[in-house]
Amino acid sequence: MTRGRSPGRGPARARPALAAALASSLLLIGCASSVDPIERLGKRAAGEVRPPGPAAAGRAYRRWGLTAPLAAPPSPPARPLSAHRPGAPLPRAVDHVATRDKVVFLTYDDGAERDPRFVDMVRELRLPVSLFLTDSVVGPGYGHFARLRAAGAGIENHTLEHRALAGLPYAGQRTEICGQQDRLRSRLGVRPRLFRPPYGAYDTTTRRAAADCGISTLVLWRAAMTPADLVYTHGEHHLRPGDIVVVGPDEATGPSLSDRTTRVLRRVQQRGLTVGRLEDYLD
Repeated sequence: MTRGRSPGRGPARARPALAAALASSLLLIGCASSVDPIERLGKRAAGEVRPPGPAAAGRAYRRWGLTAPLAAPPSPPARPLSAHRPGAPLPRAVDHVATRDKVVFLTYDDGAERDPRFVDMVRELRLPVSLFLTDSVVGPGYGHFARLRAAGAGIENHTLEHRALAGLPYAGQRTEICGQQDRLRSRLGVRPRLFRPPYGAYDTTTRRAAADCGISTLVLWRAAMTPADLVYTHGEHHLRPGDIVVVGPDEATGPSLSDRTTRVLRRVQQRGLTVGRLEDYLD
């Protein structure tokens, strides 16, 4: 059964025009040819990124359009949500984290390489973001994501070709998920535990294939930042502790990725929240 949601999907009152805009933006994600990057260049680029000290990070908020620094997140839980283990139930799908900590989680599906300022933003604000990457979209841009990883971003799986997985046979789904696991390990030296199915569409076969590829959790979302506004998937009208937010990919026109991230951060601060590291809460 498909339990995933597309950004902006919800009741009729949840701004259908904005939901349609986000759906269009996700469908516009192409399947560019995957080109092997020059790994030496990626390593050198990553080595050039140095996180700022606390004082510099505290001053950076003005540059990025915030009126106050982001609050420091609380210490992460001693035990993250239980992960999949051999013989255990299949990986769970989550759109939020069950926590009382006043944190939300910022996630991105590809597209970050289109905004060169985004690396500076993550580094200067010490922003704990999670990036879900598709090989056919990233293409030759792995060097950019090496810099983001060096700045503190988490790197996670979003399939090889960005195909809607629900309904596909096991072999095809496994190829999409495991293939990207292998690609991310060879390009960036990581083998993710978190996976976002394209368009939020998945079924039991997806969960089974994900488990066999070493995935512990399928990550969905409760709010989506479109080029126009923040759209909630459950009819809520504000962010709550534990919400997972997806910031849609850059469009040819409209606010840049860093500008839309600033808009999300303002909403986060208005609610008395801050940004936590998703990987600290989900094993």
